[in-house]
Amino acid sequence: MGVISRIKDDIESIYHRDPAANGTLEILLNYPGMQAIWIHRVSHKLWKRKWCLTARVISTFSRWLTGVEIHPGATIGDRFFIDHGMGVVIGETAEIGNDCTLYHGVTLGGTTWQAGKRHPTLGNNVVVGAGAQILGPITMHDGARVGSNSVVVKEVPKDTTVVGIPARVVAKPSEQSKEHAQRRTEMAKKYGFDAYAVSPDNPDPVANAIGQMLDHMHLMDSKVQEVCQAVQSMGGSVCTERLPELEVDEFSDVEQAAAEKRQHAIDEFDPII
Repeated sequence: MGVISRIKDDIESIYHRDPAANGTLEILLNYPGMQAIWIHRVSHKLWKRKWCLTARVISTFSRWLTGVEIHPGATIGDRFFIDHGMGVVIGETAEIGNDCTLYHGVTLGGTTWQAGKRHPTLGNNVVVGAGAQILGPITMHDGARVGSNSVVVKEVPKDTTVVGIPARVVAKPSEQSKEHAQRRTEMAKKYGFDAYAVSPDNPDPVANAIGQMLDHMHLMDSKVQEVCQAVQSMGGSVCTERLPELEVDEFSDVEQAAAEKRQHAIDEFDPII
């Protein structure tokens, strides 16, 4: 992937993950997390070529400029997003996959003075909340989530959320929970609101209550459909009229407008460069 394509990818990922982003120029000038990542890519290349002192000097300048400290030895994937950025620390042997998100105050730190692998590994699509500390050569598998101000010292399984000090699993993924999550996502889209709040591993009791309501509505719909089919099979005439469609066009219009806004900003990126 070329430099310009990678920068465009970074900008587009910010549009997807930060509703406060209003334009490409604003992102270029006012997102220190993204600036720190770009500077890190330069220092990382120098580090790999054994220009260690120069790489460290550039890294230190980046910390002064952005408030984000990334050791030039750290390995970072594509579309990495650091929101706000201030106070983020990423150690030398840390490895970060694609499409990961860190919020301010996060530390990917070590627990030993011994040389070698001593910092965490993050898989793809990992999200780490503000102030969280992930310590030691542990692995956060794909899709893992860490709650704000948590301290993680043990491996986190795929698609699992952990919170607390020390961090503990909120809900272990299962086939049933995955089915519930998929069903809730489909129903939430049908009713026209964001399904993020009804994730089965969300510790918010209100979000869990909404999720249970969606499960109940789904079950009632299924039972009513079964009753209607049974009555019709016996010659009855029920459920012959279609239920009124939900009016969710206004939500679609909002989503479409947001998508057009993001695409317009991306299209204007070339003249800015």
